[in-house]
Amino acid sequence: MSANPFALDDDQAYQQWRSTKLSAYPYVLNDLFCDIASAQIGEAEKNCLQAVIGRYNFAVYRLNKSAVADKAFVQKLGSLLGLTHLDGNLCSDEDNITSLQIMDMGRANTYIPYTDKPLSWHTDGYYNPPEKQVKAISMHCVRPAEEGGVNLLMDHEMAYIQLRDENPDFIKALMHPQAMTIPANIENGVEVRAAQTGPVFSVLDGSNALHMRYSARGRNIEWRDDAVTQEAVGFLKSLLNENNPYVIAYRLQAGEGIICNNILHNRSRFTDVADQPGRLLYRARYYDRVENS
Repeated sequence: MSANPFALDDDQAYQQWRSTKLSAYPYVLNDLFCDIASAQIGEAEKNCLQAVIGRYNFAVYRLNKSAVADKAFVQKLGSLLGLTHLDGNLCSDEDNITSLQIMDMGRANTYIPYTDKPLSWHTDGYYNPPEKQVKAISMHCVRPAEEGGVNLLMDHEMAYIQLRDENPDFIKALMHPQAMTIPANIENGVEVRAAQTGPVFSVLDGSNALHMRYSARGRNIEWRDDAVTQEAVGFLKSLLNENNPYVIAYRLQAGEGIICNNILHNRSRFTDVADQPGRLLYRARYYDRVENS
C-alpha cells in the first residue's frame, strides 16, 4: 500500500496526517504573522515564515515601516525560501513579477485582477499546462485601496480534509485527470492560450505535497460531466465562505505581504481615491514550493 496520506487506499496514513494537520487549529490571526525588521531578511525571520507556512501553507509578513520594499525585496524573499523559478504570464512585467493595479489593457474585456472588481475563489495559474503549475505565490502590498480589497484565505489542505471526510469519492472525482477543463483563450481569432484539462487535486512528483488548481468562476470552466464530480464541485463551493472556521479574512496594509503554497483565495471589490495613486500589489508566481514547508 502507498505511504501517501493523499492515497485513498491508505486510510491509516491519511488519519495520521489529518490528526497532525488539525492540531494546528483553531488558529487566530496572530498565529499567521512574521515580522521582518529590514529588507535584508534574517535567518530567524526566514525560519518563522517556513514554520508558519509548514503549518498553514501560508504566512503573512509585516516589514518594518522604515524599510524600503521594492520588487528586489520580493524576489529576494522568494529566493531565501527556495522560490527561484518565476512564472511569466501575459500581463507580468519584464522581471516576471506582476504589478497588480487598475489598468486599461486596450482589450474588450480587461482581465479582472487589473480592475476594482471582486475576484472569485481560485488558486493561481489554474490555466497553466502541467509542466508550469504554479506551486507558490507571494503578494506584497505597496499601497492598499482606500476601501475594500480584502482577501479571504483558505489552506487547500483543509478543503481536502473537509471534502474527504464528507465523501472520499469527492476526492477521487477531483483527482481525475479530466476533472476540470479551462477552455482556450482566443482573442481576435488568435489562440493566446490552449485549453487545459487536468485534476483539481494532485500529488506533486517526488513528494507527498498536495497541489490544487481551481477556479470558482461560473463561466469558461468545464467540469467533467458525471454526478459525483458535479456534487463534489457543489460541496467545495459551499466550503468557500467566511462561515467556514478554516477561512480567514485579511486586508493587506502597506509593507505587508502574503507568501504561500498557492492556497485558495479571493478578493473583494475595492475603491481608490480619485486622482491619487491607487491600490498596488507586487505578485510573484513560482513553479517551486516553499522550501522546508
